[in-house]
Amino acid sequence: MSAATAHTGTPRRRTLAYLGLSVLGACIGLLFLLPLWWTFVNSLRPGGDTFRYLNPLQWETFFTATPTLSNYAALLHSDLGLATLNSVIVSAITVVVGLAICSMAAFALAAIPFRGSGAVFIVVVVSFLIPFDAIAIPLANLFRDWNLQNTYAGLILPGLGNGMAIFLLRTFFLAIPKDLVEAGRLDGLGWWGIFRRIYLPLSVPSLIGAGLTLFLFQWQSYMWPLLNGTDSQHILGPIALSNLQGQFNVDYGVMFAGSIVLTVIPLAIIIGFQRYFIQSVSTTGLK
Repeated sequence: MSAATAHTGTPRRRTLAYLGLSVLGACIGLLFLLPLWWTFVNSLRPGGDTFRYLNPLQWETFFTATPTLSNYAALLHSDLGLATLNSVIVSAITVVVGLAICSMAAFALAAIPFRGSGAVFIVVVVSFLIPFDAIAIPLANLFRDWNLQNTYAGLILPGLGNGMAIFLLRTFFLAIPKDLVEAGRLDGLGWWGIFRRIYLPLSVPSLIGAGLTLFLFQWQSYMWPLLNGTDSQHILGPIALSNLQGQFNVDYGVMFAGSIVLTVIPLAIIIGFQRYFIQSVSTTGLK
């Protein structure tokens, strides 16, 4: 084979490999999307028709010729509307306050030298390795003694200090050149000024990634709202969705409609900030 033929064949093989990987990625993406699409289609059907077209599989399994919004209309007479609003409020406050706390903690662990910083970081890492459900019940008893049960503060406080968010931010902060810190100190900046004027502006993608971590942790939380938000005024989305299930029967159409409502909000946020989130996990700082 001549050099010219080999040179021509190499780009062709690369193109075919790229197309093959693209088709494979699209197929895998469709497999992940399929359950969500099936849930959406069944939210447009009466609850009695949910499992009607599963065996055997047919086109009506994933499509419906007579869509109806009755399941979504039924949600208007449930607690899901108020619960969704509560979830938005709790999650938004958690992201804002939690980012302030986690970013300052990460900055202290990454930039400020102090004795015992390594031990503190180990505690932070261990904190997000322990499942929250393991400490939820004793923590709920403690909050009950503090009169924080059925309050927004009681729902928000456990989600503020997120070890994973601190870990992600500290990893990013460690990659910021120390020369910038020294230049800031020469200009008369204190640690707060360095944090606010140097680290925060350079860390927007990492902050958004940590914010999404805080948001998803709070939005999908089930055990803690079940223990601490028991009255109708402080109920959150996952608990209200669970309450749609009756004692003797389950209207799957309404359940699926509620699931779609609670899925659309975080999905829209993740898609909107997808570029920043990918950048936050694919880079470790400045080059």
